[in-house]
Amino acid sequence: MMRLGVLASGSGSNLQAILDACAQGRIAAKVSAMICNVPGARALERAKAANVPAILLPHGAHPLREEYDARLVEELRRHDVNLVCLAGFMRIVTPVLLRAFPERVLNIHPSLLPAFPGMHAVRQALAAGVRISGCTVHLVDEGTDSGPIVVQAAVPVLDGDSEETLAARILVQEHRAYPRAIDLVASGRATAAGRKVSVRATVGDPARTIASPPLDDG
Repeated sequence: MMRLGVLASGSGSNLQAILDACAQGRIAAKVSAMICNVPGARALERAKAANVPAILLPHGAHPLREEYDARLVEELRRHDVNLVCLAGFMRIVTPVLLRAFPERVLNIHPSLLPAFPGMHAVRQALAAGVRISGCTVHLVDEGTDSGPIVVQAAVPVLDGDSEETLAARILVQEHRAYPRAIDLVASGRATAAGRKVSVRATVGDPARTIASPPLDDG
């Protein structure tokens, strides 16, 4: 069974979605460790409540990002982690982590990448006037939100949406998309070749469309 290491900095709602999916058997994996870089973050409480090792590793003691990531690698290996999941981890990871876990680091981002990478993706989407937004789970590479895409989920942008209302609807889909992506990778059904991730044994519907607003009034 794949052993997950989840990195989080805040409330840990995506961590909770992962923990719940593991407990319900929807992911062929278990969370072996959760590492947080922010003292007092709720993610630590969520991990402890699930009897998962909750490791506080503040980044302030390591002025160089590479030094910090080396400590992350030590902790992840100490808990025999095979797959690393960034879940609201507000740090840019370095090649030190990526080379330790090649094609085994996942991230979730609140936009339909490659649109709106980086910070404030929801704000960028609203400013650009897009009619459809969503979230993306991708393998992490050395770029900014530029790795191969595993799963995407779309949501309509509604008239009158604020950054908060749109982000809340995207977050609902994040909690569905992340466990799905982890299971696909952990089970070996999702494999990367260059920029493309292929998912084995899935059949797409070529007639299915997503439109906002709807293309008819029916």
